[in-house]
Amino acid sequence: MIYTVTLNPSIDYVVYMDSEVKTGAVNRIQKDRKFPGGKGINVSRILSQLNIENKALGFIGGFTGKFIEDALKKENVQTEFVQVEEDTRINVKVKSNNETEINGLGPNISQEKANELMSILSNLTKEDVVILSGSKSKGLTENFYQEIIKKLKQTGTEFVIDTTGKELKDALSSKPLLIKPNNHELEELFEVSLDTEEDLKRYGKKLVEAGAQHVIISMAEKGAMLFTEKGVYHGKAPKGNLKNSVGSGDSMVAGFTGTLKQTGDSLEAFKYGIASGSATAFEEDLATKDKIEELLSQIKIEVLEEK
Repeated sequence: MIYTVTLNPSIDYVVYMDSEVKTGAVNRIQKDRKFPGGKGINVSRILSQLNIENKALGFIGGFTGKFIEDALKKENVQTEFVQVEEDTRINVKVKSNNETEINGLGPNISQEKANELMSILSNLTKEDVVILSGSKSKGLTENFYQEIIKKLKQTGTEFVIDTTGKELKDALSSKPLLIKPNNHELEELFEVSLDTEEDLKRYGKKLVEAGAQHVIISMAEKGAMLFTEKGVYHGKAPKGNLKNSVGSGDSMVAGFTGTLKQTGDSLEAFKYGIASGSATAFEEDLATKDKIEELLSQIKIEVLEEK
């Protein structure tokens, strides 16, 4: 089973407007949509589109939490959330000529509730994979991801971590199955400026040397690079009309991890990762299975280095 962990889920309330938001005035929208949100939840939704069994974990509460559970059930995502007293947050995303986001804080998580999640994770096995992604809720310790990783190492459970900065750096020695920084996050991680493809290759390989089993560096319209112990590969991005920047990276994580778990083939997983991320970028919501499979034939993988 693949488990996703979303520590601070949300309802993503997306509103569409003809013009930019005018402060101090009444603004009217053309249309709106509501989606279950949070990086791990996005991963679960794409896994279900690909008919890959998965279960969403994390913390939810209130009427907003119920909306998320009901929405995921309709998409055949299994759930085992820890229930908290405060409402799950709402994130407002305004789409016009530009995108504006107003993100909620989310509930405060007590130590008792954090322990409940840890108890669920302690029952996993080496046959499972856990995907950790997104921000932490209030109340959780600064190193909560490290606490989860320590628990997973005790059970032999593999994990993917999609985060940045110190949390990502601290996770490397535990040999994550996948990490997915973009070029800007890579610059921040190593405190360098990366100007060329050779720069990206040099520092991508450093992440493998530090412990990551697979590293994907996303480069927007230029595609992505995959680093493993066996080599370095480039995948070209398919062409399409960019509609949605939210969830594309999560979709890439889902396509890669789900396919790798099913096939054991890193390059096939890389193709599905790029197709899933691109398909979401071309949709108003997350990608559908049909759109992902439609894009697969456009994706070519080039070997840059191989041992």
